[in-house]
Amino acid sequence: MDVIPVLDLMGGQVVRGIAGRRETYEPLKSRLVGSASPIEVARAFRHTLGLNRLYVADLDAIMIDSPQWSLLDTLADDRFELLVDAGIRETTRAERLLTGGVSQVIAALETLPGPQGLSELLQRVGPEHVVFSLDLMKGQPLGRLSAWETDDALTIADRAIGLGATSLIVLDLASVGVDSGVPTHALCRQLHRAHPRLTLISGGGIRERSDLVELSKSGANGALVATALHDGRIGPEDIANVKR
Repeated sequence: MDVIPVLDLMGGQVVRGIAGRRETYEPLKSRLVGSASPIEVARAFRHTLGLNRLYVADLDAIMIDSPQWSLLDTLADDRFELLVDAGIRETTRAERLLTGGVSQVIAALETLPGPQGLSELLQRVGPEHVVFSLDLMKGQPLGRLSAWETDDALTIADRAIGLGATSLIVLDLASVGVDSGVPTHALCRQLHRAHPRLTLISGGGIRERSDLVELSKSGANGALVATALHDGRIGPEDIANVKR
């Protein structure tokens, strides 16, 4: 399993996400680095933990449709492998991200106009460059659910995979940063059983190595982690252990 550090960007800084309540997010405080500068935090993940693949959530793009292009370009120029959620609503933004050096764009349920938008994106840039994010809040899907004609998380995931998605994130925002444990095990197991070749990543609620181990047993290939890395509860030895 890969441990993938999370950078939540807001107003030019890395912020600490808590339960998806974005209006309360404050600049990051971390044992790894004495700064909330995105490039310094990213370099701390690389130098201290040996992690070069990052999940970046551009909250300005997601919330107010204003991508932080200079920050994203700076991270890409420093040769990080980036998975970026920049509030994709149309293919042109995805193309701009990929041209700028992003490895994969996140097509998030929260901001996508619907399945047609996902289909167009997959066809335009290729499934290898797209990760569909099944965004949840306390287990309930977010976004324009009327366009999907269902509010069932597994049905939405199955439809996205049917459209051609080969990589998928299961992210429950309510569990982010609150030490509540990982609530997505059952859904990950269902998805892994139904689609064993799917690249599956999950996030939200990861506290320690045992959570990573259990998530791996649920079929996940990767885990999105932030708070436990900054607090030191997951360190280099834990990361090496779960990568074996």
